[in-house]
Formats: sequence, structure tokens, C-alpha cells
Amino acid sequence: MTFDFATWLGRIKRLFMGYDKAFALFVFLLVCVGLLTLYSASIDVPSRVGDQVRNVVVTFALMWLIASLPPQTLMRFAVPLYLAGVALLVGVALFGLTRKGARRWINVGVVIQPSEIMKIATPLMLAWYYQLREGAIRWFDHMVGLVLVGIPVLLIARQPDLGTALLVAAAGLFVVYFAGLSFRIIAPLFIVGTLAIGAVLVSEEHICQPEVNWPLLHDYQKHRVCTLLDPTTDPLGKGFHTIQAVIAIGSGGPFGKGWLKGTQAHLEFIPEKHTDFIFAVFSEEFGFVGGIVLLVLYFLIILRGLMIAAGGTTMFGRLLAGGVTMTFFTYAFVNMGMVSGILPVVGVPLPMMSYGGTALVTLGVAAGIILSIARQRRLVET
Repeated sequence: MTFDFATWLGRIKRLFMGYDKAFALFVFLLVCVGLLTLYSASIDVPSRVGDQVRNVVVTFALMWLIASLPPQTLMRFAVPLYLAGVALLVGVALFGLTRKGARRWINVGVVIQPSEIMKIATPLMLAWYYQLREGAIRWFDHMVGLVLVGIPVLLIARQPDLGTALLVAAAGLFVVYFAGLSFRIIAPLFIVGTLAIGAVLVSEEHICQPEVNWPLLHDYQKHRVCTLLDPTTDPLGKGFHTIQAVIAIGSGGPFGKGWLKGTQAHLEFIPEKHTDFIFAVFSEEFGFVGGIVLLVLYFLIILRGLMIAAGGTTMFGRLLAGGVTMTFFTYAFVNMGMVSGILPVVGVPLPMMSYGGTALVTLGVAAGIILSIARQRRLVET
């Protein structure tokens, strides 16, 4: 039996037919930038880069697998995945594993973190629900949508894990908004939130006193907010992360110090430099111009994802693609905000750049969903 190169090449091409090449390219470029930055951030622990390459291979394989599934198949997983995720979160609350003061894991033969499942399961469930109500969506359906978002968010916040709760809430609320929730409802909530933040800033000196207790928040969460307001109050403790990250970003200047030449990172001043604070390493070495290039890359991913969402062939596809696309925005905005000192430190990684497999796989699944919806449209058109 002879090897026919042309036949095998044709088979390989068919495996990738219909995929949105622009979106896949932007994601690939971002991953490459991440590996480049991680190499510099982990030059003292080179095994991390090898581990991350393995995570990237697994992520891209999973992304391709999800992208190969039609949206109708994804719909079938919506209810079971959401119910299983909520059940696991309840299990975490009852008999989960506690590590570093937080109960976020559960042993089901293997140790898993159910909150990660909900980053995908929540928008998937909401898109499925609104697809059922297509053409007859009323205000009550938005209330149901908010309840579907609120259940996992409250369970995750109790662990406590405000970073993941924020990501799950954002993914779900974007779907509810895209489904038609009136801006007249959103605007008052935004105004109330803005006024509340303003009141906090005005009363900063009083509310940050040790004897003042904050309802619904743990002490460490209170310290994070107070450190955000004035990190110099504890420069060697709670404020150390923020102060050193801001110094690293500022020291990069317009064009940066050059790859592998960041002093803040290599002299170990930046904590968690390979995970949550990798943006500080990148900014120090590539400067303001590099930061702009990175923002443009995220912008292109989000823009292309929203274009795919707008062109979806079903309401389910449009809502799901829109919701998971905005997950990239939430990750990037929160991470860059906390590293730059404009948001509290909540432990959110920089998408496709921070070291670690869990968040990378989650975002890979999100990217696969977007590619699946884009592929469905192209197959329908042809």
C-alpha cells in the first residue's frame, strides 16, 4: 500500500474546514505571547514552561474537539452540566476540601474545583433557556435568568472565591443582557453601584479602621479593598503586590527594558509573577507600546467573537457566543485592573498568558464554543 500525500493532505484540510481562521489565529498569537512572557517570568524554574506547553497542547486539542461539535450537540449538555455543577457546589459547601482557608474543592475520585465548570455551564444553561423562549421572552424570563446566575454565584462566593464568582456572574449577566434585558433596568443598578463606591471612597478613613466590620465580606476581602484605596498603609504586607506591580509597569517606560531584562521580575519583587501578575512582567519588558499591542490583540479576539455571535444561525448560538466572548473581556479587564492598582486583587489570571492549566482549559473550551458556532454558520451557508 503506497502513501498518497495528496489524499492525506486533503483529509487534514477537511478536519479544519469551516473554522474561523481569524479568531483561531488571534488566540494562537496570544498563546505565543504568553509563552514568551512566561519563559522570562519563570527563568529560574524552566520546568514551568514545559508544563505550560503541555497545557497548551491539551487546550488546543480540546478546543478543536469542541469546535467540531455542532451547537445542537452543545445544547444537549446545557441542563445536565448546569445541574451537575450546582450539585457539586452544594457538595463543596457540605463536605468539600479546605485549602488555605477556602473550601473550593471536592473529591469525586479525583479532586476537582466545581466553580470552574460553572464558567461554561452558566452561559450554556442561559442560552438554552432563552432558546426555548425565543419569540416569547417576557420580563419574567429575565428574572428566571438572574436566578440561574445567582445560584452558582452565591454558592461560589460562600467558599469564599470572589474572583471566580465575579467571572461566573459576568458570563451569565452578559447572556441575560444580550437576550434583551432592558438598559432601563441596568442603568439604575449601575448608578447605585457607582454611588456606593463613591460613598466608600469618601468614608475611607473610617471604614478601614480595624474595629469596623463589613457585612457579607471576610476580613481578608476588606483588607483587599482598603489596600486598593491606599496600598501604602501596609507596603510590606497587603499592599506589597500592588505597589511592586505598579512600579514594574511604570519602569517599563514607552518601549520596555527588553525581553529577559526586567529587573522587578528577575529580582523577585513581583509576587505571583508567573500567574496573576504576569502582566506586570510583560509591561516591564515590553513597555507601553507592548501593552497597547496586547490590548489590541484582546480587542481583536473580542471583536471577532462578537461578530461571530452576531452572525449565529440560532438564538442559542448568538447568546452563547456573545456570553463566552465577553468572558475574555472580563478576565482581561479584571486582571489588568488589579495589577495596575485600579481594582482589588481577586486572583483572576490573564487569559491565555498566566501559568496554569485550569483557566487555560476553561478559556480553550470557550474558544472552541465560539469556533463551533462560526463553523455552523459557514456550513449552513455552503
